[in-house]
Amino acid sequence: MSGYGRSNFTWNGTLRELQTSSPASCKERARPAMAASASSSGVEVLLSNLQNLGDIESTLNILNVLDELLSAGTDRRIHYMISKGGSEALLTAMVKSARSFNPNYTLLLPLLHLLAKVGYRDRRIGMKAQNADAVRLTLSLLRQNSKHPRRAAACLWVLQVYCSSVSTANLLGECRAIDVIYRLICPYTTKTLHTIKAAIDALAALLCTKANVHSAVSKGYVAGLLRLYEDWSSKDTEHVAIAIRCALLRCLHEVTNSTAGRHALVAHGGIGLLYEVTQTCLFTKGLESLVDPSVQLMRKCYPKSTLPLKSDLSVYCLELPRQPGSVPAPEPELNGEEDSEEEDDEEDDSNESEEADSKDYDDDLETDPDKLRSRPAPDRPPELLAQYSRLRPELTYEFQELDSSSSEPEDCSSSSSDEEVQSSAEDASRLKPSDFNSCPTFRTKGRDARGNHGPREQREEEGAEEGAEEAQRRRTMVDTLAERHIGAGIPHHDRRLYRAAAVLAKSIPGFNILAFPDFWGHLPPPGNEPMPPRKPKVQRQKVFEDIQRLLNPDDVINEVVFDLEDPSPQCSSERSNSLKFFSKFESGNLRKATQVRRNEYDLILNADANCSQHTQWFYFEVSNMVANVPYRFNVINCEKTNSQFNYGMQPVLYSVREALEGRPHWKRTGTEICYYRNHFCAARGKKRSTFYTLTFTVTFRHNDDVCYLAYHYPYTYSALQSHLMVLHRSVDPSKVFFRQQVLCQTLSGNPCPLVTITACPATRGMRDLHQFRSRPCIVLTARVHPGESNASWVMKGTLEFLCSDDPVAQSLREAFVFKIIPMLNPDGVINGTHRCSLSGEDLNRQWCKPDPVLSPTIYHAKGFLYYLNSTGSTPLVFCDYHGHSRKKNVFLYGCSIKETLWQSGSDTGGLKEDPGYRTIPKTLDRLAPAFSFNSCNYQVEKSRSATARVVVWREIGVLRSYTMESTYNGCDQGIYKGLQTGTRELQDMGVKFCHSLLSVRRNVPSLYSSRRLVDHIDLDHNSHNCFEDDEPPCVEEIEYSTDGLSKLKGSDLDSDINGNTSSGDEQEEEEEVVVHKGFNPIRRCEGQSHQSSLRSRLFPHLIGHDLEVIEVLHMKRNSCNGVGITGRQYLS
Repeated sequence: MSGYGRSNFTWNGTLRELQTSSPASCKERARPAMAASASSSGVEVLLSNLQNLGDIESTLNILNVLDELLSAGTDRRIHYMISKGGSEALLTAMVKSARSFNPNYTLLLPLLHLLAKVGYRDRRIGMKAQNADAVRLTLSLLRQNSKHPRRAAACLWVLQVYCSSVSTANLLGECRAIDVIYRLICPYTTKTLHTIKAAIDALAALLCTKANVHSAVSKGYVAGLLRLYEDWSSKDTEHVAIAIRCALLRCLHEVTNSTAGRHALVAHGGIGLLYEVTQTCLFTKGLESLVDPSVQLMRKCYPKSTLPLKSDLSVYCLELPRQPGSVPAPEPELNGEEDSEEEDDEEDDSNESEEADSKDYDDDLETDPDKLRSRPAPDRPPELLAQYSRLRPELTYEFQELDSSSSEPEDCSSSSSDEEVQSSAEDASRLKPSDFNSCPTFRTKGRDARGNHGPREQREEEGAEEGAEEAQRRRTMVDTLAERHIGAGIPHHDRRLYRAAAVLAKSIPGFNILAFPDFWGHLPPPGNEPMPPRKPKVQRQKVFEDIQRLLNPDDVINEVVFDLEDPSPQCSSERSNSLKFFSKFESGNLRKATQVRRNEYDLILNADANCSQHTQWFYFEVSNMVANVPYRFNVINCEKTNSQFNYGMQPVLYSVREALEGRPHWKRTGTEICYYRNHFCAARGKKRSTFYTLTFTVTFRHNDDVCYLAYHYPYTYSALQSHLMVLHRSVDPSKVFFRQQVLCQTLSGNPCPLVTITACPATRGMRDLHQFRSRPCIVLTARVHPGESNASWVMKGTLEFLCSDDPVAQSLREAFVFKIIPMLNPDGVINGTHRCSLSGEDLNRQWCKPDPVLSPTIYHAKGFLYYLNSTGSTPLVFCDYHGHSRKKNVFLYGCSIKETLWQSGSDTGGLKEDPGYRTIPKTLDRLAPAFSFNSCNYQVEKSRSATARVVVWREIGVLRSYTMESTYNGCDQGIYKGLQTGTRELQDMGVKFCHSLLSVRRNVPSLYSSRRLVDHIDLDHNSHNCFEDDEPPCVEEIEYSTDGLSKLKGSDLDSDINGNTSSGDEQEEEEEVVVHKGFNPIRRCEGQSHQSSLRSRLFPHLIGHDLEVIEVLHMKRNSCNGVGITGRQYLS
């Protein structure tokens, strides 16, 4: 059980073996000396003896015992030792040893090594070192031993761990530690690599404070570090010093965390140097660890530049009405500037809303049961609710046509907007297909937001009239086909009705052009479109191309080819090699396009009307392309911190040529897609000045085609209006009660439609009429956020299904009255905004106290819900359809008191709650292949208190109040796994939601036992077994503000120290070596055992693992019988 080490005796047994094998005389001699420590643990005894610093041999034995004790197992043992005063004991011993007249480095070196290992895990080591007067002393030791590599390395590692405290790092900086350490970093050599690397790591640790960074920059150390990196990179041909090169990059990352450091790196040609070195590293597999940190460093230091805009404010601005006594609104340039970088975003995906993980998430949960249970008083007097009685036409309609079956039935599915649309059709009849010219757009009447001709629009219209004769002579294939095919082949789409509805739509700029896809129509592609795999290192390649712009400015064209504010570039851009852009049509969004290279364009999106934020939605026309040539598009002012474009999502493309050939499809398109932070900032110096680039490459199939690119499948306000007209004409008025009414007028004067759908009574008998008028209501809304066009496609599926002859639809109509507001924000949809209304506000944050003037649709939608509640017709279900840009699948958000309190850690004992809010999600989980039950959430957050879901649940008392989120991308489960969702799948989701409503019918058992209905529903698709719905971190760093190189790990530090320990006599360090003995140039893999790196080289044997079972160790300062005890003295 024992053996001889190199200079002392090593015990290999356990404490029990030590105690049982020790002579009685030893025990007796030991007892008096340690009587006071009889209740102490073995570690405490060892630490107490260490601080007393007896003879060298005993102290070395204690250090070896501690080192061996801590080398096996995990950091848990080290933290236990720290909790027992281990750091203080080591510091005290080190100070005593170093202050001696002639320090004994045989003792001091092991002390410094163990102090570095333990101190790295002690978060307060810096302050403890200051209290022990060890900081300046360690620096003094470094100065004294700068010519002794092993000693210097040990001091450097200790100084490095001291710098975990900012105050300690600043203290070292004041003592000129930066100068001392910097002088130890020499140009390329094959000697003393351990010491050089330790010096670089210590310098990087010192540069964690602003004061030290400022000092380093002012002394020109940034240029010196760049020269050192260039020297080591060019001369390390055998790649044996990769770790040193990584450490230099870490230093550069630290120093460039300040503005002065970034400017210094750029001024000394750092970006060019890093780019050149990185290009040489790309072709060597072993140098991959250098590439990503270099790329991140170049991205971080890329000079900031403002967006090339006159103003951050949206091009589309509307003078808002002022209420009497209201305070004038602030300057629009400041709108939203005080908001946080990632604004709250309820169910929308929007800026990482309630789906985003946040460290403050639990703090956001409502924890007051009284607030969760209480119902606030209505926000308006009861007498104002009577006006909404008109929105219940089913209660007053007499159904006189049911008296006689022989008489011509009166249409009970009439629409109050029929006359309006029909009158516009007369105007539209004068707009013939010849209005298409070389660019297949369609001209309508120009109007401003109030329906009047604006001066700019008048000039444009006059210019258009001047070219009318030329357009007549240039009748194209588009003209002929528009005459022959008014809408054939596109279900529920009529081009004449669409054109008539578009004439009535009122926009801020007065759109007089129709986008061809909206006019012509869309059919889903015949097959599913898979998510394309992400090309390896695609973002890196795009960043390299961006950096080339900076390094080779002469290669950049930088010509504006489209500007929404100034039409002159579009008119003058007749270059044969330039694409042409256009976005001034309904729902269009593209503010500016700049050609930066022959086939590369920077695109800037228009902010939401009357504000300077929310840039995500895009929809524009592009033409004059060359077939089979890849064009790169960069949307450079995106705002969200991440996007599904990093996880397989593609934008959509519509080809006019393909449509005219019988393939009118919006298709997913684009290759080399990635989304990452760029170097642009706001034009007017807003606080929130971080932007991201969405880049994708499109290869067009046809020469001189006209194509449209969009964030997602567009669905315009005019499409909704014409769709409602088609539905109205398609239903059987004797079976379906279909009534379209106007909820209210929007800010710009567009009618917000409300649709009532239910089944007509069988007869006019009292019983049938009573059943008809006592049906419970279901309220559905959508498109409160204009950029969430997927919500409209889901709503389209719901509307078409409820108007169909499907037996399930008939059953639902007989059971419920559906009140549907298919577009809560018509103005935003028309003007191409992403999130806000024309007031510049998010309407889904206005539900608590909506303004009747600035948020009329929300004010009257809530008023209608109040009315239903006051008349005893509280909706059985409320669902607001949304889109989600940060998650896959479709899912629901609901409201639950119990789940909210449980998640926040509050006591839920004895709390009873109706679990009916889970009925529809559970049903959808069985019905809908795209639905993910595991992504559903029923918690009530404080930041979502003003959203529709929470307000309708809390104030109206609707138990089943939901937000339904539909992905922009696709699914990661079930039969749709790996596929992007198309309009077919979105519409099918609307159908499946209707199917799920069967579960809340009063006679559910009889309903499900009905073979007639079950045959029409797939009750189990087995696609809900997904427990990881959130996306993993992107394979490439989206941000660059963080260190591109991770901090030095404890296992890496232990490995370096162990290498220094095992290098033997100091004479060995003076010899030139190819690879330093014990030096590991390549960092160990993440999966390598931490235990092996922490294990001391002096004690290579495996030892036990449980520190908690250490027995009390009684020992004298002098070894028993002159024998030193140096190993494994604890229970195994």
